[in-house]
Amino acid sequence: MKFVRITVNPKQMGGVPCIRGLRIPVATVVGMVADGMTEEEILRAFPDLEGNDIREALQYAAEAVRERELPLVHLT
Repeated sequence: MKFVRITVNPKQMGGVPCIRGLRIPVATVVGMVADGMTEEEILRAFPDLEGNDIREALQYAAEAVRERELPLVHLT
C-alpha cells in the first residue's frame, strides 16, 4: 500500500511519521482515536488535518503492526 499523506523528515519531529509534512505525528492521531475522540473532535483540535488524514493514519498504524511482532501478554 502506498501512503500519500504520511511523511517522514529526519529534520522534523525527530523523524517520526507525520501527517502531510505537518508537525502532527501519526501516533498522536492514532492515540486520539484510541482515546475515543471522534473525527470531528480531532479535526477541531488540529484544524490543518482532513478526514482522509485520520483514515490514512489508522491504515498506516495497522500496516506497521502487521510488519513486526510486538510483545503481548499470552492468555492461558
